[in-house]
Amino acid sequence: MRIIRTHPHGSIRTSTTAPVSRDVRDPRRPPGRCRAAARADRRRPGVPPVGLVLATVVGGTFSAGSASVFNCVYDRDIDEQMRRTRRRALPRHIVSARAALVFGTVLGALSVVVLLLWVNPLSALLAVSAEAFYVFVYTMLLKRRTTQNIVWGGLAGCFPALIGWTAVTGELAWTPVVLFAVVFFWTPPHTWALALRYREDYANVDVPMLPVVASAHAVSRQVVVYSWVMVATSLLLWPVASTGPFYPVVAVVLGAVFLVEAHRMLIRARGTEELSVISPMRLFHASNLYLSLLFVAVALDPLLFS
Repeated sequence: MRIIRTHPHGSIRTSTTAPVSRDVRDPRRPPGRCRAAARADRRRPGVPPVGLVLATVVGGTFSAGSASVFNCVYDRDIDEQMRRTRRRALPRHIVSARAALVFGTVLGALSVVVLLLWVNPLSALLAVSAEAFYVFVYTMLLKRRTTQNIVWGGLAGCFPALIGWTAVTGELAWTPVVLFAVVFFWTPPHTWALALRYREDYANVDVPMLPVVASAHAVSRQVVVYSWVMVATSLLLWPVASTGPFYPVVAVVLGAVFLVEAHRMLIRARGTEELSVISPMRLFHASNLYLSLLFVAVALDPLLFS
């Protein structure tokens, strides 16, 4: 920085000084700029702090566990009659409903405490919202009333994408919304394949899962439709998040494999209701692998091409 000084006798002298650094420790720097700089640092590609990752995983696990406990308490009457769920602790009367409620409440409270203290309030709020939606909207309102129960009830399972993003950045953005949508469109093919395998269980307890009220071929058609939308949505992440080439390549390959499996189930379901022929669990297991590997690609891409 060049400074001009006027000499008492009228002459002018100049001198040069180093520019003043206005970093986050400078009290003259506006607080808003400090927070913006901190957010920018958090958005830089890289591995988040281990402590933050652990706190997010622990808090999220407590929240999911709490929601699952409340679901088991509410559904204990039908769980006793379903082959898939009758060996759970509540149907077998190993744990009382009261003890389970206390356990679920403690888990939920611990989740809020962990996320508030070691992550941030936004992530804690999202976790609470997801749990409340799963318990009150899906379990108590939708599950026993509509064939669209897991379509809209499945929204609760999409929240981890938002929670993980906000845990690191402290704010929402379009990138986690796309991931949220991927999980949303993934849920029906995943759950309907399982429900098709256990449709007699759901029919016996009057839970109107789509495979209970529709033919296997009709369910398979819906699976194919949602699968195509899911794969198309997964590819949106490429332009939205400006990913490197690794993610879109993996998304295309995984999507192609998933679509092939979905179409194969549709072909097998043509003209038959025999589960041994339809083999819905093939798609169910493929869906688990698909989502796991897709999110691995989401995590690896910025590390490879940052």
